[in-house]
Amino acid sequence: MTSARTSAADRPRPGLRERKKIKTRQAIRSATYALIREQGYEATTIEQIAERAEVSPSTVFRYFPTKEDIVLTDEYDPLLLEELRRRPADEPWTESVRHVVRKAAGIGAEEDPEVTRLRARLSAEVPAVRSRMIESMSVTGRLLRQAIGERTGLDPDGLEVRVFAMSLVGGLMEVYLYWAEHGYEEDLQELIDRALDVIEHGLPAGKH
Repeated sequence: MTSARTSAADRPRPGLRERKKIKTRQAIRSATYALIREQGYEATTIEQIAERAEVSPSTVFRYFPTKEDIVLTDEYDPLLLEELRRRPADEPWTESVRHVVRKAAGIGAEEDPEVTRLRARLSAEVPAVRSRMIESMSVTGRLLRQAIGERTGLDPDGLEVRVFAMSLVGGLMEVYLYWAEHGYEEDLQELIDRALDVIEHGLPAGKH
């Protein structure tokens, strides 16, 4: 089985068309983050984003249906699902999930920790962003359910798989909200591990 540690350089290089799309998405996101830092989320308009990114407003909408999607969408979901599928078949499922989630957090922190914190802060503070995040959870959950079904042989539409997938997605959302609400003081990787422990083992014993 192919190693999960295959580097990005070993993967097929995207075609020119796809590379242009990725470049445009990145330009739109970078413009959005810069404007939000300068003037706040509410004051930032699609027209301003388009001008800063040197594209038309219609191009912005073609890539991101809403302003909230610009903040929340990234390029990592397909890569992380691929990573999940690459894990050894005999590895416990919870360990595979832990590896992939840690990798996801690591990618964001390594590439631009300020953006990671900004996204978490907006999710915690801006109701529209948080609402859109909750809406997008169902999409991420369906992708995860498919990967779980492929790995375990369980029905991806079965109740148990659906509950597990959405528990994971929802739990990770709460990690980011908690992290932002507490001033990014705790290590994000450690918070993720704590969340995964709860999903795997249940709540810790209460104090009496």
